[in-house]
Amino acid sequence: MFRPDRIQRCVSSAATSSQLVRRIPLQGNTAALPACSALHGIMDFNVKKLASDAGVFFTRAVQFTEEKLGQAEKTELDPHLENLITRADSTKNWTEKILKQTEVLLQPNPSARIEEFIYDKLDKKLPSRTTNAELLGQYMLEAASDLGAGTPYGSTLIIVGEYQKRLGGAEREFLQTSASTFLTPLRNFLEGDCRTISKERRLLENRRLDLDICKARLKKAKQAEAKAAAAPDFQETRPRNYVLSASASAAEHELRVAQTEFDRQAEVTRLLLEGISSTHLNHLRCLQDFAEAQATYYAQCHHYMQDLQRELSRCANAVGGSNSTTAVCPKPVSSAFLSGQTSSGEAVSSLSSQNPSALAIQQTQLPVTGTRKAKVLYDYDAHDSSELSLLADELITVYTVPGMDPDWLIGERGNEKGKVPVTYLELLS
Repeated sequence: MFRPDRIQRCVSSAATSSQLVRRIPLQGNTAALPACSALHGIMDFNVKKLASDAGVFFTRAVQFTEEKLGQAEKTELDPHLENLITRADSTKNWTEKILKQTEVLLQPNPSARIEEFIYDKLDKKLPSRTTNAELLGQYMLEAASDLGAGTPYGSTLIIVGEYQKRLGGAEREFLQTSASTFLTPLRNFLEGDCRTISKERRLLENRRLDLDICKARLKKAKQAEAKAAAAPDFQETRPRNYVLSASASAAEHELRVAQTEFDRQAEVTRLLLEGISSTHLNHLRCLQDFAEAQATYYAQCHHYMQDLQRELSRCANAVGGSNSTTAVCPKPVSSAFLSGQTSSGEAVSSLSSQNPSALAIQQTQLPVTGTRKAKVLYDYDAHDSSELSLLADELITVYTVPGMDPDWLIGERGNEKGKVPVTYLELLS
């Protein structure tokens, strides 16, 4: 709650301090006269400015309170300006939410986000941080070196570890691209344009309060003048009418000045708010760049995983050719393949020597006889004459033969026939 008596006491105390300084005698030191005069002038200026600012603040506070209580009239802004203000507020709020959630998406670790924020505020370059995939790949390579790179498990660790490091490198590049093309423009908008708009809007609100104060003063002056004219005092008619007329004229002049300042500030604020449209276009381009960076990153990851599957398939074929009974390079099986129908009466002689997960996979294989259609999920290049190259989205006929590697099928397309990996297929009923 505003206390005018407190403001008045502060102003009176400051004025008293200034008067005490003037009364300090100069005991024989005439050289200090210019400095003391300057000190008196500064204190006079500070006191006058303090009193003026306190008075303006108090009158604005009274006007604002009376408007909230419905006891004073309020100048409404132009509808177009009100719409621009609403649009700017929505843009600011949603930009803050999008920026915050994007930061969480790119860096889920809160401690790392705080570290990035501190480095950004200190205007220092953030040290390069190893991604989780790169760290996992490094651990796999070190494990292979310790356990034996020549063993089946060690060689598989090397293959998977190298691809994990590639995935981590793609992730780091994606994070850097996203930060420069998407996060930085959003931060610049919030810390630059938004703050400027907020500052000008506060000035506009102050100009509006000053305008309404001047309107209220003029209204009171007109009412007093009309009341004096309606009930004249014949002994002091001319002096009172003169004073009231002068007061009304001064109030009219203050109103014209306040109206001019309000209109000027409203125009400045309107021009800044209309720039939000160009901000939306800039954010649109940034959003497109972010989506493109995401598409590039996921495409790289998909390409690396395809290459990894091929490497693991070669490893599995090499082991199958040497009649090994253990799965050295376990090949991932697609969910589409796992959903295929199986014959309940089929059994594989090697199931008893495999772990439960391998058993679950082999139970989903095709029957020994019979053919069915399959849709190709990804492009596949044949590595030798015994394999069949595939194109994504094409339909082929597949079947299996007794004793064949469960990770492979025989595929036919017209007159062409060869082995195809099951993880590249979606089996159709």
